[in-house]
Amino acid sequence: MPETAEKFYLTTPIYYVNARPHIGHAYTTIAADVIARRHRLLGDDTFFLTGTDEHGQKTERSAAAAIPPQHFADQISIQFRDLWDRMGLTYDIYNRTTDVKHIPGAQKLFAAHYERGAIYLSSYTSQYCVSEEIFVEGPPGTIGPDGRPTETVTEENFFFRLSDYQLPLLDLIESNTLHIAPDTRKNEVLSFLRGNVVEARAQGLEIARSAMGIEYVKGELRDLSVSRSSFTWGIPIPEPAASTTDKKHVMYVWLDALANYLTGIGYGSDDPAEQAKFKKYWPADLHLVGKEITRQHCIYWPAFLLAAGLPLPKSIIAHGWLLFEESKMSKSRGNVVRTETILDAFGDEVYGKQFPESTKAERDLFAADVLRYFLLREIPFGQDGSFSFDALITRYNADLANGYGNLVSRTLNMINTSFEGKIPDVEVRHSEGQDELGVALRIKMLQVTKNIEDEKDSYNFTNYLAQISGLIAATDAYLSAEAPWKLAKLNDDRNQQRLKRVLFIAAESIKLITICLDPFMPFTTGKVWTQLGFGSTNLSLEKGQLTACPPGTKLGPLAPIFPRADKGLAQIMTDMENPTTPETTTAAPAETAAPTAPATAATPAAPTDNLQPATDNSPQITIDDFAKVDLRIAQIVVAERIPKADKLLRLEVDLGPNFPRRQILAGIAEYYTPESLIGRKVVIVANLAPRKMRGLESQGMVVAASIGPAGAPVLAGFLEEVELGARLK
Repeated sequence: MPETAEKFYLTTPIYYVNARPHIGHAYTTIAADVIARRHRLLGDDTFFLTGTDEHGQKTERSAAAAIPPQHFADQISIQFRDLWDRMGLTYDIYNRTTDVKHIPGAQKLFAAHYERGAIYLSSYTSQYCVSEEIFVEGPPGTIGPDGRPTETVTEENFFFRLSDYQLPLLDLIESNTLHIAPDTRKNEVLSFLRGNVVEARAQGLEIARSAMGIEYVKGELRDLSVSRSSFTWGIPIPEPAASTTDKKHVMYVWLDALANYLTGIGYGSDDPAEQAKFKKYWPADLHLVGKEITRQHCIYWPAFLLAAGLPLPKSIIAHGWLLFEESKMSKSRGNVVRTETILDAFGDEVYGKQFPESTKAERDLFAADVLRYFLLREIPFGQDGSFSFDALITRYNADLANGYGNLVSRTLNMINTSFEGKIPDVEVRHSEGQDELGVALRIKMLQVTKNIEDEKDSYNFTNYLAQISGLIAATDAYLSAEAPWKLAKLNDDRNQQRLKRVLFIAAESIKLITICLDPFMPFTTGKVWTQLGFGSTNLSLEKGQLTACPPGTKLGPLAPIFPRADKGLAQIMTDMENPTTPETTTAAPAETAAPTAPATAATPAAPTDNLQPATDNSPQITIDDFAKVDLRIAQIVVAERIPKADKLLRLEVDLGPNFPRRQILAGIAEYYTPESLIGRKVVIVANLAPRKMRGLESQGMVVAASIGPAGAPVLAGFLEEVELGARLK
């Protein structure tokens, strides 16, 4: 690695050991692995951290009935690590919060806070959500973010002065000094920090302004309990704080867990090599998290760092949820898809049947490549996305078997039969109006190279892969137009030179495609690389440069890359997930069920067993009647509660540059929190006559499905990016 290499330190969240990993966990870690491989490909000094979060009351309760908490945590943590290894993920450290090296670092962070006056001892009574390990505002019996009643907890605890950081955090986030993406998550965090200005003003509370002139409710951010004394499964608080109380305190699980980003690269160690590592890699360049833990990462974590005098991470990116049957995957809902199912099905039923001599490790890595490509090609990063076995098979056959794999096979087989398996030796140039298609393809190759280089920090995987898919299609079209199989039958020199040029340009394109796809599908691109004859060299993409194919290179042994998957594979995977189908399903007890809901939303899981069937007794309308309804895409930019209106939220929506911003009152306050709506794209009835409610004018209607006997609203939306103001037809 060159001495001038830029460092790049990225992390996944460390996964809680309440249950075995599922495909949602894999989604996050795959994305991180792709990012890490991409930076290594570009020559960056890259360090990639993942691991497990193992302390807290939830783990203690889950384990107490059968085995000690440490044994329970060991059993679950090894399942995560074994799966990541089975998939070939290239993490540099797997950091567990029960590791001996983590504990002194976490205690050092707590001690730094205490010594700087950021922590104090107090007593309180509050509502606690065990499954999410967070405190919740409200009276006894308040429903927590997991949909279950909270517990009343009375304890003497240490508190972190989080309230001191309301304005500093607002300024850092609004100025983008602390970068949070996508904007939807950033706006949610800012909305939480600002508080409900309209309601506060109505109550006569103090309103202040940030450095950028944004109003906020002063004092909205409350101090945070950072120790627990009602259970023992955690890291003991260090001296001198420990000596100020007679009770035994353990660190709050989120302070303990977040500290792993520091301890994994040497914070708190006495080893000079570990200290040098921390100095080299901190601050983190990227924290990759799920959207349900943005508050902890974007508010608690930067405040903890500021209080300890440590630099802030450069970027925090929160991706959306992976949905199955339109709900977030969770053990308690019974809709979890195991990654092992995809590995076994695609590995054994597709790759194993084509290559019966292959090892289990090879079959696993092939299937992991398929899953990696699907998740990052299918789902716009940062948004929720649906997963289904049918969609996985369809995308695989279309993009990989019929696309990339077919292009490689048809090109290399032509080179093999026409030029004794050697890449043709030809000078590619544009002269006398010849080979316009070849020139156009090479220009596209250069443009794609530039575009993906420009987007290397955007993490827009879907767009990146769409560009590569477009290059595959363009190369296929070039071959179809030039018809090298016909040229091969013509023995004159002119057509033979043309054949050389066509196959050389196609091979050159395949090489570029393979380099660009390598972070996404490292096992199969390695196979293509070997078939191209470059097996002894490393894949490399010079910044802004097209890496050409050396003429005369001898191809390696040829074989299919992506055997087609039969549609029946979907049923095989379904059967693997549900080996038996009982007539009734019994839900897991609430005490042991996995957490399922985001900490920032109060939206209940939409019931699926009480849907009202569509009926034919609605009055028929004509197409002209439907055309009168102006349905358009809008984005929620303001969401606030209305004083003394329990069911209404005041929304301000943006319809794009061609429309003025408008106010809509929506009766969804019982199902959606304001902060969960900021930045969300919705469908509105744009030409509904204005109506006054609670002294405010509502200038439209938000479209939602009505679910279950209670008519719970579920807002309509899109998985794809849709421009604001677009009309539904």
